[in-house]
Amino acid sequence: MEVNHVELVMSAVDPAQYPTTGYPEIAFVGRSNVGKSSLTNVLINRRSYARTSSQPGKTQTLNFYNVEDKLYFVDVPGYGYAKVSKSEREKWGQMIETYLTQRDQLRGVVSLVDARHAPTADDIQMYQWLAYYDLPTLIVATKSDKIARGKWNQAVSQIKKSMGLQNTNNIIMFSAPKKIGKDAVWNWIEDQAFGEE
Repeated sequence: MEVNHVELVMSAVDPAQYPTTGYPEIAFVGRSNVGKSSLTNVLINRRSYARTSSQPGKTQTLNFYNVEDKLYFVDVPGYGYAKVSKSEREKWGQMIETYLTQRDQLRGVVSLVDARHAPTADDIQMYQWLAYYDLPTLIVATKSDKIARGKWNQAVSQIKKSMGLQNTNNIIMFSAPKKIGKDAVWNWIEDQAFGEE
């Protein structure tokens, strides 16, 4: 999709605040600092539209980005950040669970993991949870430019094995600086959002 118009339309904490336009939605989940904002900025051809924060755990709301008046990208608060209080984490957890399990417009979830390391327990738990609810999920391995191209297959098979994936079809290696993987991620998003039209 060629993106010219993007707008952050709202930051929501409960269903009453979600958009009512009925556009399909794609959610982005991942650990704090895994590169969600960088991925979003590459997808929408902006340098710094999605807020990249030097303080992990800062996004505490569901941020809805209207893309071309056709779909929403939904930035979900990062997980696995230790400095957030337990009660705060539980509150986020409920907010995220409500959105992911009850939102009819949700067409798929892009789950980000760091290509340089094995998926964390939080990454695995999130993937298992998405699988349990039968949500179409794409695994995007960020920061892949930081590892040698010759080790990409190794990284992909490590993700597949750790997360218990049946195959590697839904794992995309991604690099924000080099824009590697951008088209593949967009193809998946468009298939999920508009595939039945």
